[in-house]
Amino acid sequence: MTNLALAFLAAGLGAGLSIIGAALGIGKLAAAAMDATGRQPAAGGDIRTTMIIAAALIEGATLFALVVCILLATKV
Repeated sequence: MTNLALAFLAAGLGAGLSIIGAALGIGKLAAAAMDATGRQPAAGGDIRTTMIIAAALIEGATLFALVVCILLATKV
């Protein structure tokens, strides 16, 4: 395997791991929000707003990780 092939392989693995981490994080976030809404239905709007903001932060960090993986792969 050449260095370029290994760089692309590492970028693919890094991107996959970051996507899996984001999916797990958003899944736990949604489960906690549903649990909180079930316990306190009157606060559903506030919980939903907080959940959307947290999900956006998770997605932003994941996008940053994907960009770093791509940049490192193409730098070789």
